[in-house]
This record gives sequence, C-alpha cells and structure tokens, in this order.
Amino acid sequence: MILSGSEIAARMGKDISIEPYDPAQLNPNSYNLRLHEELLVYDAPVLDMKLENKVSKLTIPPTGLRLDPGKLYLGRTLEYTRSDKLVPMLEGRSSIGRLGMFVHVTAGFGDVGFKGYWTLEIFVVQPLIIYPDVEVCQIYYHHIDGTYTTYKNGKYQNNTGIQPSKLYQDFK
Repeated sequence: MILSGSEIAARMGKDISIEPYDPAQLNPNSYNLRLHEELLVYDAPVLDMKLENKVSKLTIPPTGLRLDPGKLYLGRTLEYTRSDKLVPMLEGRSSIGRLGMFVHVTAGFGDVGFKGYWTLEIFVVQPLIIYPDVEVCQIYYHHIDGTYTTYKNGKYQNNTGIQPSKLYQDFK
C-alpha cells in the first residue's frame, strides 16, 4: 500500500523526514525532490566493476548545463531523506521523462531505514539543458509486511553527497 500525500505530511518528523521540507512539493501520493547543483561523471571511457572508478565534479550553473547522450551523470537530491518502518521508492517526474531525461536508470528502490541523499543516475536520450533546484523526481512510500531488518550499515547509508558505485567493495 502506498501512502497518500496527506499521510506523508502527517508522518513528517515521525517515521518520515525530508529536509528541507516544503508543503508545495507534496503531491496526492508522493513528494517532489529537487536536483542539487553538483554532478559527477566517470573519467574513464570503460568502467571496471572490480575497481573504484575515478570521477570528476561538474557544477550546474544557474544558466544551465547541457547534458549529452551516451554519458552517465550522477547527481543527487537537494533533500536529505530518512524513513523508518516504510519502504521509500523514487521515480522520475513524467515532465522530466517526456524530455528524454531518466533520473534513475535502475536504482529507484530504497531500504527500510535508509538515511541520506538519493544519488540519481541521470541519462538523456538527446541533448538537454538542465538547471539546479528543479523538481526532477518524486519519493513515495510503501508499507512493509512481515518481520524485517532495518537498513543501518551499508555502502550508501548516511551519505553526505553523490555516491559513485561502490560495487568494487563486494569483490573483497
């Protein structure tokens, strides 16, 4: 079962936290999250799953930044989120998708207890000018049935910014 927007608002400060929170970003069954001004891009043309792949930082100026197809950009939400007892999920906004921008290529699923900024795997199908602080995705919450273990320690828990892949740690 997905929480309604009014239920998300009622649970703020309890088992949901979104910082900063703005009621204007609340939808009937989700909350819009904004794009931070910082992006990361991988330096190498070929990535290796077993290695820590190096990245470079880009800043999206207020005048916009052109994204090009064939390149993966890692961004993050401006908002820091936390949820307890609920499964957070992330989807791109339809207005963003209709411009050919995908904000999470594969990772829209969060674990119960996740705390942090959401890293966005951004890909465009044609050149697109993007801007900081734009509402690019929406978070929504599912109830979880049965016993579960809260996500407390993980590669991406309690992050403070964009998280490149840490898959290489799984090979150790």
